[in-house]
Amino acid sequence: MPPGPEIRSIQTKHGKIAIKTNGVESGTPLVLLPRFRATMDDWDPAFIKSLSRDHQVVRFDNPGIGLSQGRSLNSIKSMASVAAEVILQVAPRHADVLGWSLGGAVAQQLALEYPHLLRRMILVGATPGAIAEGPRQQPRVAKVLAKQENDEQDFLYLFYPETEAAVSCGRTSIRRIANQPHRSPGVSALAFMEQVQAFTRWPGILHRARELKLPILVVAGAHDIVAPAYCSFVLSQQVPDAKFIVYPDSGHASLFQHAEEFIEDATRFLEA
Repeated sequence: MPPGPEIRSIQTKHGKIAIKTNGVESGTPLVLLPRFRATMDDWDPAFIKSLSRDHQVVRFDNPGIGLSQGRSLNSIKSMASVAAEVILQVAPRHADVLGWSLGGAVAQQLALEYPHLLRRMILVGATPGAIAEGPRQQPRVAKVLAKQENDEQDFLYLFYPETEAAVSCGRTSIRRIANQPHRSPGVSALAFMEQVQAFTRWPGILHRARELKLPILVVAGAHDIVAPAYCSFVLSQQVPDAKFIVYPDSGHASLFQHAEEFIEDATRFLEA
């Protein structure tokens, strides 16, 4: 059984950053970059437990969020800079990165600006920025995200399709996340608005996609209403060394709904 998380803080130019480390202390660390409006405790604990059986898994709260100090950030570039500082302090040579949703944008920017720090990258429910063609995000998504606080029904709508299997899995995952002891404080309204601003202003990476030379695993949920799978497909077609996987009957939280299969695919990719 993997050991429980080690909780500590590291000093960065943006202030003290709180991090949690799970799993084995050998091999290349896997650094997780979270979704919108999330702390390091908004990853499904069952997912973290399974993922850390064969990897050293590192999570952290961005400045001004959760247990981290400093002012919250309003640019993807700044978030990538913080991720780079974390990697420099937790990885002896380089790290692997898993970016989910907003974290996927940060991961792409990180790979462009700090390629020497990364070995491999996994992107889940991510887009390369604005795409002119293809399906659009459903209008209701923005309204649900803009709520002062999201409840279980909101998370089910945002992250899981309306099938019996998906909803059942979603409820279980959402409750596991909510019932963790000693959770980081939630993301403030100011920090959330700055995250929205950061993504809105981000120019994306399509115009520089060919510069991403590292191996990339791009993962999508077939029925993702937050970041349609087509966006992930376009991203996978533009970078030189990408593998694209779509999980059926799944949405934005495909990595939790299909955790066992995802971890098998991710481990195979990381150990290739």
